[in-house]
Amino acid sequence: MSLALSSNLPAVHNARLPQTYEAAKRAIAECSRIDECKTWADQAEALASYARQAKDDELRKMADRIQARAIRRCGELLKQFDARGNHRKSGGAPTSSQRQMASGAGFSKDQQVTAVRVANVPEDEFEESVASSRPPTVTALAERGTKVRPRPLVDIGDRDPEDFAVSTQGQGQLAHFAEFCRETDAATVARGALPRETKEIRRHIAVVDSWLDKLSVSLEN
Repeated sequence: MSLALSSNLPAVHNARLPQTYEAAKRAIAECSRIDECKTWADQAEALASYARQAKDDELRKMADRIQARAIRRCGELLKQFDARGNHRKSGGAPTSSQRQMASGAGFSKDQQVTAVRVANVPEDEFEESVASSRPPTVTALAERGTKVRPRPLVDIGDRDPEDFAVSTQGQGQLAHFAEFCRETDAATVARGALPRETKEIRRHIAVVDSWLDKLSVSLEN
């Protein structure tokens, strides 16, 4: 039996495994359609099964690595589409949803989820794991892609995280200043100021006054 992974690769029993694997990596990286990647994943899974039956550990590892890369590439392509059918890169009219794309390539819902989760694994972590002497299964890789990320202490909704951080800092400064104003008579600050400090104080007042006006208007919008 000739165990060939793809028509563009040499028959496995005639090829050195590292060469075959490197050729597979390049071919998978060039895949632009999800169904292309799925074909690679299916062929690699079949090859791994044959390798287990033949007790060929090196061939099985190679097949596992190829399958992991093919599944990850599927996930990378699927992540370009969201559940609402908005292609994240086009910015134009809605196209197929992620589920539609996966289904069209022959993926079940579970296979779709697995592929996306494998693609969620950080690239460095994925590469190190797949290249190891004991490459993990696709299932194990998918589990890594589902690790619970720390949830924010506050639900900021659709606000930009950077805007939220600056707003939080600004509100804290306002609160401290407001507390100072409540506890301190403005006239006392004026009386205690040196003559040479008056001009600088007025500049500060102008900046603060203008900023507070803008903040007040922005809060009303």
